[in-house]
Amino acid sequence: MELQIIKTEEQYQSILDWVDKQFDENTLPSSPEGQKLQIALLLIKHYEDENYSVPSPDPIEVVKLKMEEKGLMNKDLVNWIGSKAYVSALLNKKKPLTLRIAKILHKQLGIPAAILLA
Repeated sequence: MELQIIKTEEQYQSILDWVDKQFDENTLPSSPEGQKLQIALLLIKHYEDENYSVPSPDPIEVVKLKMEEKGLMNKDLVNWIGSKAYVSALLNKKKPLTLRIAKILHKQLGIPAAILLA
């Protein structure tokens, strides 16, 4: 397998097949083929990053998921961000997620700022 920048879907499929074969053969990372495999994986990652972008998650859905993970109810957010009605409107996407609230949710729920500000 000659390694080169992946430009087409055919090249992408070909290199994926080659990588699968290397994994099936338990290629050692320290071997020459193992070194080639590591470079192939970087080429695949680059191609996938360019051609198969992953959409950002919805910030409010992430808040709801974190609340569920932590066993929190809407009323538990009242002390942090405002009235029960406001929390409900925020979680039902009827009120916007402001920067102030995003900072609070980042701090209290541990949600990465990049997700809340997306």
